[in-house]
Amino acid sequence: MVRHMFSNLLLLWSISHDLYITGLTYHEPKERSWNNQNLHSVPLDLDVRLRRLDLSNNFIRQLHTLALPYLEQLDLSSNQLDLISEGAFENLARLEELNLSRNALNNDVGSNGKALRSIRGLKSLDISMNGLSDDAVELYLRNKSSLDQLKMTGNALTRLSHNLFKESKGLRAITIDDNQISVIEQGTFEPLSQLEMLNLAKNNLAHICDFKLHQVKYLNLSRNSVEFFVTREDDQLYKLETLDLSHNKLLYFPIVPKINGLRYLHLQNNMIGALNSEAAMVSEANALYRDITREKTVTKNNLHSVWRLMPLIYIDLSYNHFRSFPLETLSRLLSLETLNFSFNCLQNITWNIRNDSESGHHRQLFFPSLKYLDLQSNGLGYISPLFLKALPQIQTLNLQDNSVQPCDSTDQSTQQIDLNTSCVVFGQLRTLKHLNLKENNIKMLHPNTFLNTSLVSLNLARNPHMVMHGDALEGVQETLESLIISENSMTRSDLSLPCMPALTQLNISNNHLDEMPSSLSCSPLREIDIRNNHFASLNHSLILALSLHLNLMYISGNYFNCCDSKWLIILHEAMIKLPDVSDAVCFASDGNITMSGYLKNPSVNCLFHTKAQEIHFGTMIIIILFVAVISTVFIIITRKVCCRQRSFIV
Repeated sequence: MVRHMFSNLLLLWSISHDLYITGLTYHEPKERSWNNQNLHSVPLDLDVRLRRLDLSNNFIRQLHTLALPYLEQLDLSSNQLDLISEGAFENLARLEELNLSRNALNNDVGSNGKALRSIRGLKSLDISMNGLSDDAVELYLRNKSSLDQLKMTGNALTRLSHNLFKESKGLRAITIDDNQISVIEQGTFEPLSQLEMLNLAKNNLAHICDFKLHQVKYLNLSRNSVEFFVTREDDQLYKLETLDLSHNKLLYFPIVPKINGLRYLHLQNNMIGALNSEAAMVSEANALYRDITREKTVTKNNLHSVWRLMPLIYIDLSYNHFRSFPLETLSRLLSLETLNFSFNCLQNITWNIRNDSESGHHRQLFFPSLKYLDLQSNGLGYISPLFLKALPQIQTLNLQDNSVQPCDSTDQSTQQIDLNTSCVVFGQLRTLKHLNLKENNIKMLHPNTFLNTSLVSLNLARNPHMVMHGDALEGVQETLESLIISENSMTRSDLSLPCMPALTQLNISNNHLDEMPSSLSCSPLREIDIRNNHFASLNHSLILALSLHLNLMYISGNYFNCCDSKWLIILHEAMIKLPDVSDAVCFASDGNITMSGYLKNPSVNCLFHTKAQEIHFGTMIIIILFVAVISTVFIIITRKVCCRQRSFIV
């Protein structure tokens, strides 16, 4: 007791002495970093005024008493810490944030647990990557009533008991990802009334049979082995906004709480759709719900009834096993703005809708809020016109890596009648701004292909057999700002572009072009890519016109003529960025040189060529003069001979 009092008096004297000497107040924030200094122990000369101390990335193995009464944040992560003295934290009355991740706290659990119990005001604790067992974590979390955030990533937890957080009921955020958890006892998280964020990713959870966490806003269950997610229907409000069930083994859509605020749903990389038809999937999901909840009502469609109430704006269904598009289920999401349906097994999108029971006609389904639809890499060859008609607000459509063929403009007038057409009429999508048709093996772009759309960007790359009609872009030439026609094996005669007064980005790389379309002179291009073509030179007047707006140009992979590079001088003087100019080459009479080398001294590189031309020209003049002289002499001699002969005859 006397010794403890003496140490406290000594500490007070030290503080008052520093105040007297320096005149500083302890309200002034102060921090010190000893990060990555090869330390094997805590430095002895630490300033008692410290509020933040970083000792991470060292080799500290033991931690003894720290006399830092104003310390609020302590980082001891990435050391070799395996022993914390029982009184190590006793003098850290203001400590709120403690990072002990990436150590060896699975050793000396008894002593370490007692040390952590002495911190009463701790708000944030990180004990990740310590190889901690279930019992060790329970011991470390005792006497933590003020704890607000807890991280336990990468430990050896297998089971979460209802006693785990009984002394930490004020927790708002819990991260327990990358463990081996397969069991969560009932009552583990329910008493945590302030809990908003729960991350249980990368564990061994197989089922969520009855979700009851009303207070949680963000729930991450990705990378487990979850086969189904079911919530018993009740009238309680759930605050859930984001649910991540990606990278699991789901066969069905999750049955979420009836009254919820769910806005973001991640279901990518599962097995949804493996049951072939949407009807079969919905039927089995409802049967599963009845089995789990023991509900006797057979006729009720629990899945659809709760999905209709979801305020969802984003859903990711990529990398699943869908062979047909779940029209009826997804059309219930009236607030949905973004749908990622890429990398599934669709070959067509048919309008497979049950008839209205009264009229016998197809029911009218819509996606009234959908703006972004990603259908990349599905093998799509057919999209029902009725499906396109149900997208009144669509702005972005990604059809990359499919087999979609755009319709002839003449088909547009008959599109409502001919529902079996095998091509796609994009003119129905009047709000469409961004369209990606890359890698579709398109055969023909007919006149007015995109008429009535509002296209701002268009990607037509990697369609090597595509024939592009001269009027293919008619109707969008006034709105188009970005155009990609790369890797299409196009020659000069294949590429005919109209005047596009809004075009700012153009990519015509990886073709067989040797001349740029003159119509580009009316486009305010800021970026242009002509790499890997057959250009030997570029039109000087065209480049001069483009240089008024141009910021960036890629030119490598062509075989330019060094002595016909006035266009390059124009770009250089206009300070246009040429990122690949060092990779671009041009040829002169004495060999190939890089364009960057040519720019250093253009006249020298063509000097030999010029001299050769001068020598060649001079030689030609001498030869001509020589021939003229010889001819004149020959004529004169011939005349004299003829005159003598005549005189002799007379």
